[in-house]
Amino acid sequence: MPDSIAIVNIIWFLLALCFLIAFCLYKFSLKLPHSLEHVFQDLIRYGKTKEHIKGSNWQLVFDISKRCFYHFYAVSVMWNGLLLLFSLCSVVMNEALPDWLIDALWCLTGRPRAAWNELHLSILLLQVLLWVHSLRRLLECLFVSEFSNGVIHVVQYAFGLGYYVLLGLTVLCINSSLPQSGSLVNQLTWHHVIGTLLFIWASLLQNRSLSLLAKMRTDSSGKVETLAHKMPCGGWFELVSCPHYLAELLIYVAMSVCCGCSSLTWWLVVLYVLCNQALAAQLCHDYYRSKFETYPTQRKAFIPFVL
Repeated sequence: MPDSIAIVNIIWFLLALCFLIAFCLYKFSLKLPHSLEHVFQDLIRYGKTKEHIKGSNWQLVFDISKRCFYHFYAVSVMWNGLLLLFSLCSVVMNEALPDWLIDALWCLTGRPRAAWNELHLSILLLQVLLWVHSLRRLLECLFVSEFSNGVIHVVQYAFGLGYYVLLGLTVLCINSSLPQSGSLVNQLTWHHVIGTLLFIWASLLQNRSLSLLAKMRTDSSGKVETLAHKMPCGGWFELVSCPHYLAELLIYVAMSVCCGCSSLTWWLVVLYVLCNQALAAQLCHDYYRSKFETYPTQRKAFIPFVL
């Protein structure tokens, strides 16, 4: 099966397309039929952006506390940690990946089992970076962020859990399209270094931004004073409303650089992240502008000076 029409590519393209359509519908105020519009708004919003959306009583049954965000990263740490362990055993102990995992990868790519006899350094690096990212976000959710009483839809919750499962499999799928070039040491190139450095910088930007948001709700001792939303300021918040979403995009771009920018599959993942984070950022941006009369007019939602 050609890489361009592999099932994994189709999945990420369709996910990106769905969020792009959702972004355009929201950005350009295109209204759906009345009943569908309520469902649409309920599905694209969460947390503070959902505060003023009045839904039916039956819709409230499907809302879950936003504090459950950490579940996504807990699942990712366990699942992607397991996949990383399998990969390390394959490289260090020359053990084959489990049959069920090879079958899943075959379904997603159509490539033969031999495509995973040897794992590329780029794949191991991506797995490590993904696991580190998931662990950091888990720790931030548990010990840094101060969540309000906002909610997320159960569909968003289920999607978030499945997202990191698919993402981990996608990383392994990429191995089938990378050229094999000898030992892992010989595979080390400039793009691994540049990609890792960009990943570290973007991770620090995201951590700094989330810390600034948390500090708006705590006193100097770290005790929570309020759960109310305040106008963010400082750091990259002076340029965009959601620098943590921008950092998320840059983290995935960094992973693409680690693949030498040559993986169509991972660029489709980046496209999905762009559309997903752009929608979330625009919702937050509009919320801030409606809530704070003195909100800086030059501040963009997501990408400095652009969007």
